[in-house]
Amino acid sequence: MFRFLFASIMFLSLGLWAQTPKREFRAVWVATVNNIDWPSKPGLTTEQQKKEIIDILNLHAKNGMNAIIMQIRPASDAFYPSELEPWSRYLTGTAGKAPNPFYDPLKFWIEECHQRNMEFHAWLNPFRVAQNASEPLAGNHVAFQHPDWIVNYGGKLYFDPGLPQTRDFVVKVVNDIVSRYDVDAIHFDDYFYPYPLKEDFPDENSFTRFNRGFTPEKKADWRRDNVDLLIKSLSENIKKTKPWVKFGISPFGVWRNKADDPEGSETTAGTTNYDHLYADILKWQKNGWIDYCLPQLYWQIGHPSVDFLTLAKWWADYTYNRAMYIGQAVYKLEANSTVQEWKDPEQLVRQIELIREIPRLGGSAFYSSVHFKRDLFGFDQTLRDKVYKYQALVPQMPWIDNKAPGAPEHLKKRGHKLKWKAAKASGEMDKAINFVVYLNPVGQQFDVRNPENIFTITKHKSIEFKPNSRKLQRKYEIRVSAVDRLHNESEVSKVKVIKL
Repeated sequence: MFRFLFASIMFLSLGLWAQTPKREFRAVWVATVNNIDWPSKPGLTTEQQKKEIIDILNLHAKNGMNAIIMQIRPASDAFYPSELEPWSRYLTGTAGKAPNPFYDPLKFWIEECHQRNMEFHAWLNPFRVAQNASEPLAGNHVAFQHPDWIVNYGGKLYFDPGLPQTRDFVVKVVNDIVSRYDVDAIHFDDYFYPYPLKEDFPDENSFTRFNRGFTPEKKADWRRDNVDLLIKSLSENIKKTKPWVKFGISPFGVWRNKADDPEGSETTAGTTNYDHLYADILKWQKNGWIDYCLPQLYWQIGHPSVDFLTLAKWWADYTYNRAMYIGQAVYKLEANSTVQEWKDPEQLVRQIELIREIPRLGGSAFYSSVHFKRDLFGFDQTLRDKVYKYQALVPQMPWIDNKAPGAPEHLKKRGHKLKWKAAKASGEMDKAINFVVYLNPVGQQFDVRNPENIFTITKHKSIEFKPNSRKLQRKYEIRVSAVDRLHNESEVSKVKVIKL
């Protein structure tokens, strides 16, 4: 009976793998706070840090990922040279200390990601200043210049979101990153106002000074408005600096429970974005202030209070014509888990299947990177062999740009090497960033929508094929398309035929 059931499940799964989408967001979070993912510990040498970066990216590229969400500002600090904030203690072990020998970690991460055709999403925490109020801050930290910006809540330090100055400072930090670095996106997670404790957040002074007409009874609305003002300003400034840079938010998995709001989900979560973190995600989606939403659905299918499938469907109904991806909890796969579902290697696989079946969902991201290095019941291998067997383009964002670049030109074949030229671009948005090389047997109908026909995605304007032994050689058609920064794809080139 068990063998029959297992075979049936595998048959159904294999059928779904044949429906692997050509466009799908496949990302991994790389957390630096408390050295969760990288660097493995503070104080590593420059070469050790670089080696860890390369190992991380090689692993995820092998697993089929096409984006990295890297935490570059975990607590009002920086993993890059900045005149606004000090070097992170999580990098060198000492706040304010630069790596020695010097290098720019952010620049290195971006370049290595792009070499592997992976997007780089710069992940920042907006208001956190210190995980522990007793830990020493760097001498040049803005907290010493403006101590009135800082509040202590539960033994941690935060910028007060109620102050226009702190919101402006966050915007200034983001503008600095976007203007100096070739990031593909700016990314914030679920931490806006901190998760609530027994005591209320200490923002009485800022409310008194900057309540904008909100009464004490409407203080929660005022807090939400503070975050709204930040998100709107960030959105406008990012696009003003570089129109192609995306802005994404990864909220806690529940906006509101239906018991508190008719629009809420059929859940009974103890914490929600709207009521406790003062983050009205739906408003940001509806107003077009963000380009993608990536809710953290870190629960199993069938959870009694916060069911994965219920929430995935709910979020899919509130995209407002913006991108919607789903955050998945790879960290929960554990042989010793107290939850039976997380002992099952198929839990995340079934979640991916559901995401692919639900209209308006465009992919997922996994929290977090380090867990892919341990035993996940073969999940890595399943990604490589089945789930992400074929490469995928990142979904388009036509509200930013929907003009595709011109098709590659002047294809020349010499032996088993193919070269081409990119079409002339009219501007930065139309430049060819990557090229998709398609390969299909002569006589087999070519379908550009079929990911099985993608031989590779490359930044280079040439490719060299490795032929089979003479007895196994056959003729193939080769076509090449160009892809711009927003993953708009050109028409395919003229066909060349090669024997491999």
